[in-house]
Amino acid sequence: MTPHSTDERPRPHTGTGIPAQRRSRLAGGMQTHLGGLPRTFWILFGGQLVNRIGGMVAAFLVLYLGAQGLSAGQIGAVLAARGVGSLVSQPLGGLLADRVGRRFTLLTGLVATSGALVLLGAVHPLPAMIAAAALLGAVSELYRPASSALVADVVPPAARAKAYGLLFWAVNLGFAVASLLAGFLAEHGYWLLFTVDAGSGLAFAVIIAVGIPRGTAGRPQPATGGDRAGYRTALRDPLLVALVLLTLAYATLYNQAQVAIPLAIRDHGLPATVYGTAAAVNGIVIVVLQPVLTTWLARFDRMKVLAASWALVGGGMALTGLAHTAWQYCLVVVVWTVGEVGTAGFTAALVADLAPAQARGRYQAMFGWGWSAASLTGPTAGTFVYGTLGPAATWLGCLAIGVLCGAGALLLARRVAHRRAVALGLAAG
Repeated sequence: MTPHSTDERPRPHTGTGIPAQRRSRLAGGMQTHLGGLPRTFWILFGGQLVNRIGGMVAAFLVLYLGAQGLSAGQIGAVLAARGVGSLVSQPLGGLLADRVGRRFTLLTGLVATSGALVLLGAVHPLPAMIAAAALLGAVSELYRPASSALVADVVPPAARAKAYGLLFWAVNLGFAVASLLAGFLAEHGYWLLFTVDAGSGLAFAVIIAVGIPRGTAGRPQPATGGDRAGYRTALRDPLLVALVLLTLAYATLYNQAQVAIPLAIRDHGLPATVYGTAAAVNGIVIVVLQPVLTTWLARFDRMKVLAASWALVGGGMALTGLAHTAWQYCLVVVVWTVGEVGTAGFTAALVADLAPAQARGRYQAMFGWGWSAASLTGPTAGTFVYGTLGPAATWLGCLAIGVLCGAGALLLARRVAHRRAVALGLAAG
């Protein structure tokens, strides 16, 4: 009698007990989400992950300053000083990345940031805090344009959205871990947060120094026209300028996650661990959803995805006004985090596609400047509106900004798609 093959023959298994067919599907999924990226990218990925696991100060800075006895206005002054300093950080970082080299700029920025963190945690008079915060802002973003430009150097255009999305994923995986740890460490002294944060920056610098040999991540060779395609070219690019302005508005909105939300949690009499848990939920949702959701969203028009995502973040942030308990804050975070996931990797990849090869650092710096400027506008606007007009005005303002950003992205969608198609066509040619 011939045996029923499907019933009696054993299925091939791997040594781990996973059926071969399932293993094949798993391998295919891993290839889709993680494959095709060079070693240099994974070095950046690992360093970024380590850095973000230790990145504890930024999320808890408002609570730390409050614990030092500063009023809401004084907290706003310190945060504004950091924002003013950050206005020069990314432009300087982009210039150094293009003219001196990616590796040098990464190492300089990371080491300087660790030193500035130690200084901010060591000083206590308000003027000294303001000066230290300004210094921190001026050096903390130096490495970002170099990192983004290096990704564009080594990753082909078709894989850039995936690459930038994975860096975003690493940042948020580290952020989730850091938030959980920081909430408990803060109960034993905020000095622990500054120590761990500074140490993680130095660890990232060591990873870069060891993993990327000197000369393998330097300034790319100038294209035709030399090195003149820099900030002047970027400032004359209307689509880039529009994207920067939209990014500034969105980042101002998003900054309320570190400004208005912790103030609201404090005003409801909840401990710092609640904010740490809510921040960790943000990171966990991104870690779970981002790899799959970004791959799925990549099939749609990028600006339309950004429009929906920005509007969802604004609406979700506005729901904070309805939260009063720990679980309600966490639930609200889940809502606007879904919108945040929709932005992952797309804007940085778009800027990389549009930038001249010899000015990638400066184009990425212009894009990043929107986030740096929001370090000034976000805390300033957030603390002012929250303190003078009240929480309700803050949350309604978040909704309005999100909707306006979404509308602006829709207005630019057709022009951006055409420009990107032309840029990629020229690159392929």
